Amino acid sequence: MQRSNHTVTEFILLGFTTDPGMQLGLFVVFLGVYSLTVVGNITLILLICNDSRLHTPMYFFIGNLSFLDLWYSSVYTPKILVTCISEDKSISFAGCLCQFFFSAGLAYSECYLLAAMAYDRYVAISKPLLYARAMSIKLCALLVAVSYCGGFINSSIITKKTFSFNFCRENIVDDFFCDLLPLVELACGEKGGYNILMYFLLASNVICPAVLILASYLFIITSVLRISSSKGHLKAFSTCSSHLTSVTLYYGSILYIYAFPRSSYSFDTDKIVSTFYTVVFPMLNPMIYSLRNKDVKEALKKLLP
Repeated sequence: MQRSNHTVTEFILLGFTTDPGMQLGLFVVFLGVYSLTVVGNITLILLICNDSRLHTPMYFFIGNLSFLDLWYSSVYTPKILVTCISEDKSISFAGCLCQFFFSAGLAYSECYLLAAMAYDRYVAISKPLLYARAMSIKLCALLVAVSYCGGFINSSIITKKTFSFNFCRENIVDDFFCDLLPLVELACGEKGGYNILMYFLLASNVICPAVLILASYLFIITSVLRISSSKGHLKAFSTCSSHLTSVTLYYGSILYIYAFPRSSYSFDTDKIVSTFYTVVFPMLNPMIYSLRNKDVKEALKKLLP
């Protein structure tokens, strides 16, 4: 990737605050969250790999989601921890580019993966007798591969376009990581074509998977309504509750930042919201998929001495 003709060799990440006491407090909080993220996601991956009862399409997707969340959180949190305890708030141009590329790629991939998981839930509820054949391991692996390929292909496009700008203004990024909106604020030149590309990628990587998820749940609701017993209704919806919680939290925070008109943005508010989907959400997913799941609890009891 060719770098633009600019004078910026590094960026300064403002983070959340310049107060030393608050920075130390934030370091402790982020370290705790990251530790729980690593332990929770690795534990869930190990449980799914080691317990044969969890070798099903649903847990195959959950395991891949945990792997993605572990990687996703690691793109941001180590740098946040360093900036909290160090006076040096800088990140190199190459480091900023890499962080931007992986953050966009993983975010887009998660959108696609959540859509694939919605389809899996639809098949499980609407065609329970054909579920094992319909959701074969080959199809599941293909859906995961397409999720990653789609995410990182689109990430390559937006990264190349973003870092081809001439960053002729200040190099201060009003955020805790190299995000799209703060970087565009620093860029000079015509941005009309860039804005069109940005909204096209938003539509193809966020809106389209969201529509697929919504369609899957409409079909799920239709299938559930055909079940005569209320106990059957409850059991069917309980299999979707964890996934629906993940979708609501993840998409809600992303759409809040990127789908609103530019005049309504507040970078201080955006920092809080983006912290949720980049740092907190990867910690919550293992809890969402395990706290009310009997199979995972049994697998954990089997793993522990």
